[in-house]
Amino acid sequence: MATDCEAWLNANPVEAGDLSDSFLSGDEDNGVSLISNKNINEINGNWLSSTSSSIQEARLKAKAKRRLRKNSSRDSGRGDSLSDNGDVVRGSLVAPTSPKSKLLDRKSRLGKGRGLPKKGGAGGKGVWGRSGEVYEPEKVDEKDPNYDEAQENCVYEAVVPPLEEKDFEKKVTPIVQEYFEHGDSNEVAELLAELNLGTMRSGVPSLAVAMALEAKASQRELTSRLLADLYGSLLSRSDMENSFDKLLRELPDLVLDTPGAPQLVGQFIARAVSDQILSKSFIEGYKGRVDCEFTRSALERATVLLKMSLGGLRVENQWGAGGGQRPVTQLIKEMNLLLKEYILSGDSKEAERCLQDLEVPHFYHEFVYEAIVTALESKGEKTFKMVLQLLKSFSASSVITVDQMRRGYGRVYLDIAEINIDVPRAYFILEQFVDKSFNMGIIDVKLRDLCPCRGRKRFVSEGDGGVVKLESC
Repeated sequence: MATDCEAWLNANPVEAGDLSDSFLSGDEDNGVSLISNKNINEINGNWLSSTSSSIQEARLKAKAKRRLRKNSSRDSGRGDSLSDNGDVVRGSLVAPTSPKSKLLDRKSRLGKGRGLPKKGGAGGKGVWGRSGEVYEPEKVDEKDPNYDEAQENCVYEAVVPPLEEKDFEKKVTPIVQEYFEHGDSNEVAELLAELNLGTMRSGVPSLAVAMALEAKASQRELTSRLLADLYGSLLSRSDMENSFDKLLRELPDLVLDTPGAPQLVGQFIARAVSDQILSKSFIEGYKGRVDCEFTRSALERATVLLKMSLGGLRVENQWGAGGGQRPVTQLIKEMNLLLKEYILSGDSKEAERCLQDLEVPHFYHEFVYEAIVTALESKGEKTFKMVLQLLKSFSASSVITVDQMRRGYGRVYLDIAEINIDVPRAYFILEQFVDKSFNMGIIDVKLRDLCPCRGRKRFVSEGDGGVVKLESC
C-alpha cells in the first residue's frame, strides 16, 4: 500500500502554493468533494494540489489503506491485498505472514528453544514434579499473617461420634450374625471398637445372648467364647454384670419366643462364672430378692451347674463343639448311637432332628455308610427294613443329598471285601439291599450297577475242574 501511494505522488507532484491550513471534505463513500478556494487534499500528512479525479483516487486508496490496517490484526491470515483500483481483494490461498494467524498453534512464536519439555518435565496436568525429585517438609513461615503458634504442635485425628441408642441394634446385630458364620472374635472386637459404643457397651453381651437363644448349640458356644474374648479388651466386669442383669429382667419377654430361655440363660451365667468374667457373688447377690419365676429358675440352673462342676463336670463343654469342630471319632460314635436309638424307637422324625443337630451335612455319607453296615450285620429282617425306610425318609426330605448318598454307598462297595470277613453273607445281603434301594428310589440305576458281587466256585461235575470263575453282575 505504501509503495502504491509513493508511486502516485511521484506521478503527480504537489506545489507549495496549493497548500492551505485547512480543507473541507465531503462524503467519501460517494466520491463527492467540495473545495471552496482550491483543489487541495492531504494524503498521509502531505498536502496535494491536483485535479478532482486524481484527488478522488488518492482518497479511495487512503481509505482502503486505513481499512486494511484496522482489520490486519484479525484478518491477516486471509491474504488481503489491494487491486489497481484500490479495492480489497481477499485471497484464500495466500499463506499467512503474521504469527497472530496461528490460532491453534501452541508452539513458541518467537522461534526460540530446543524443543525440551516445559519446566524440565515437571509441568502439566497430573505431574507432581521431576522424576526422582524428593520433596522435603515445608518449613513454616513465622512471618506469615496466618501463622498461629498455638497450632504448631497440633495433632489432627478423625473423631467418630458416639453411637446413638436407636442405631445400636441396627449396627451390632449384623456383626453378631456374621460372627456366627466365621467365628472370628478378633474381627468382632475391631468392628465394635470402630462404632464408639460409649456407655452402650454393656448392651453387646445381652444382645449376643438373646440372639444365641434362638440359634443352635454351636452358635451358643461361639457366643460364650465371644464374651470371654471381649472381656478385658472391650468389656469390663461391670459391663458384664449390667448385661446379665438386663437379661434376667427381660426373661418374661424372652420366654415368649424361646420357652427354654430361663435354663439357657442359667447356662450362660454358669459358663461366664467358669470363664471368670462374672464373679461368684453375682448369683449370691440375688438371694432373697427375686420375685420373678423365670429369673429364679435361671439362677437355680446356674447354681446347679456350678455345683456339678465341683464334682468333675466341665462347664466349658456344656454346649458342645459345633459342627466340623468336633473330632471325627466323636461324630461317628454319635451317629451309631443315633442308629441304635432309632432301631429301638422307630421314630424317624427324632432321628432326623438328631442328625441335623450334628451340623455336619458334609459328613452325612458316614451316616449312610454306618446304616448300611448295620443292616448287613443284622440277623433279622426288622433292622434291614427299618434302615431302608430311614434312608428313604432322609432321601425324600433331602436331609441327605444325592451326592452324600452316592458317596456312602460307594464306600460300602470299596470295603465289602473286609466286611465279608466278619459277615460271610455280606455280598448276598448287599445285593438285596441295593436292589431294594433302587426299587424304593433311593439310588439310581448307575449306582446299582456298580454293586460288586462275589464269584461262585463251580464243582468238578460242571466240567471246569473246580476253577473259580468270576461272574459279572
